[in-house]
Amino acid sequence: MSKRSFRIALLVVLATLCAAGVAVAFVANRALTYPETPHDGTAEAVPVPVAPGMSFPRIASLLADRGIIDRPRWFRLYAMQRGVTTKVRSGDYVLRGNMTPREVLDTLLAGVQEETVRVTIPEGLHMLEIFDIIARAGVAPADELEKLARDPTFLSGHGIDGDTADGYLFPDTYQFRVPSRPDEVLGAMIEQHRLVWDRIRRQSPREIDQLHRRLGWTDRDILTMAAIVEKEAAVAAERPRIAQVFINRLTSPSFQPRTLDTDPTIRYGCMVPLSKSEGCRKWDPSQRLRRAQLDDRDNPYNTYQHEGLPPGPICNPGEAALTATVKPDGSNYFYFVARNDGTHVFSRTRQEHERAVDQYQR
Repeated sequence: MSKRSFRIALLVVLATLCAAGVAVAFVANRALTYPETPHDGTAEAVPVPVAPGMSFPRIASLLADRGIIDRPRWFRLYAMQRGVTTKVRSGDYVLRGNMTPREVLDTLLAGVQEETVRVTIPEGLHMLEIFDIIARAGVAPADELEKLARDPTFLSGHGIDGDTADGYLFPDTYQFRVPSRPDEVLGAMIEQHRLVWDRIRRQSPREIDQLHRRLGWTDRDILTMAAIVEKEAAVAAERPRIAQVFINRLTSPSFQPRTLDTDPTIRYGCMVPLSKSEGCRKWDPSQRLRRAQLDDRDNPYNTYQHEGLPPGPICNPGEAALTATVKPDGSNYFYFVARNDGTHVFSRTRQEHERAVDQYQR
């Protein structure tokens, strides 16, 4: 080979090596700056659902498909270098196309930041009123909550022997995710009821056993009575006495017929059950009860027409109403009438009661 040819060959080799070096340096520089380089996308929010158990290669491909990253293999290598390919949290992410790979990966590692809201459920509401409060807080749709609250499988799974979850949705302040699944919402409220009722049972085993033996009541019957007490008692101190009035009506041989004669049970029967009597269908819930509703025997919740307890709880009572039902005050009253200031006049005889009605209601 001539010297000229050798020089040319050497120059070619050197040029090739130089080009390769430049290329390697370029790639190395791109690799080193990759984590901090924003993707060439828009700031528009893009939903990226990462399902539980999704592999990291699948996640990288999903991100590329959604326009969040443009080098899925590099993204995988970057995550491997950080040792976090198995630490990505599932969830419904909202990402942007102009984020850096570091920002994307850090977001996936931090997980979806859940929005929560405090929801206070007052004592004495029936389930439809409760579901309206929860829906207005953005937690779950009222119709889905109602559907589940009437579902026999759901009720059976929570040990509820009834047509609805009413009575078991404990009034309290809850911290709910936005949004939440209906079963999560109802489950939390039912569990809180169980916790409170278990505490009352531990505190008053003798009194509860007496109600079981004397009246043949189940725990659900006690809950049904507590719901009536909750609706009738506007003043906390009167709860045990109102509970005693109703128990006296059911147990005294001299009181016949053994009717509870309470308006809130009629109202409930006209508003919540899916099947309603003709008298209920004629009633405007914004109005007072009329004779057609008071005389309506087709309403099973009409405690003027049917003796004993109604078919189930008419609202969701708090701990005080439950305790008052378990520990009534032992008085011998059979009647009470509202004074229109939140308190009541209690009477032992119908004559006394009629005089009080004349004074405060007529």
